Amino acid sequence: MRGKRKLITLWRVIHTGLVNFIRNLSLAIAAMAIMVVTLTIVLFSIIVNYTFSHTISQITNKIDVSVYLKNRVTQSQTDKLISEIKAQPNVQTVQYLSKAQALAEYESQNSSNQQLLQAVNETSNPIPATIIIKPRNLNNLSSIKNFLSEPSISALQTDPPSYSGQEKEAIDRITHATNVLQEIGVVAVIIFAVVSVLIIFNTIQMAIFNRRDEIQIMRLLGAGTWYIRGPFIVESIVYGLLSAIISILIINASFQASSGTLQASSLGLLDIGYANSFFDNRFLLLLTIQLSLGIVIGAVSSLIATRRYLKFKTK
Repeated sequence: MRGKRKLITLWRVIHTGLVNFIRNLSLAIAAMAIMVVTLTIVLFSIIVNYTFSHTISQITNKIDVSVYLKNRVTQSQTDKLISEIKAQPNVQTVQYLSKAQALAEYESQNSSNQQLLQAVNETSNPIPATIIIKPRNLNNLSSIKNFLSEPSISALQTDPPSYSGQEKEAIDRITHATNVLQEIGVVAVIIFAVVSVLIIFNTIQMAIFNRRDEIQIMRLLGAGTWYIRGPFIVESIVYGLLSAIISILIINASFQASSGTLQASSLGLLDIGYANSFFDNRFLLLLTIQLSLGIVIGAVSSLIATRRYLKFKTK
């Protein structure tokens, strides 16, 4: 019996909150508009960060350092050098190509250039044995460079090591863009979140003011704290839920439009194809995040407003 009474009370609180939302729809639209902007920025920032991370990972896999050995370097010297390179903290993997293997790799990479292949085949193998190094941290390539520049190591090389400079520059640009967007996104989210809280705060304040006589009567009749406060919290949560749904629909429409009109897999540094795939594959997770953020913003705003303007005593 007691449990049934609690369920009835809960239903009345939810019903009253929904009715209040409809009554205050004109005020709710302003609050929801700001919340939609906030949640859209949050969702877009998540997608962009994951997309940039994917792009960086793709380019990183193509970056390596090639060390070209002189023909006179013995196998024991090569083995010792490979061991020393593997011992470097910033080295992820090391691959050794003998002269024959390096030639085969060179021919494979230039298979479309018949004149070049013919010139190579007419002479003795000009391709040196090569050690290919995959770094762990691209921002710390200087440690590998310094090691390979040591006189004893440099004496074994035909030419200076080959660094994938263009790919490194591309990663630096993407990393910089990602950091800038993250900072802008964080600032924008904070600003719009604060504005959302303030607008919902004022909306609930006006609703309390309009219902002050009704609230006073409820208090005189012995209504509990949560019975009076509950409808306002439900009303604010509805703001957040609807704002989250509208936000994710906006992002979805944006991807649909970009896929249909751009007809491209990338837009500058942003890989539209991957971003769209990321959004589709994690739609439920992203929707859950949006709904949770919307509920938290709405509920927190309402709790602050009701605590201040209804002057409830907290235990």
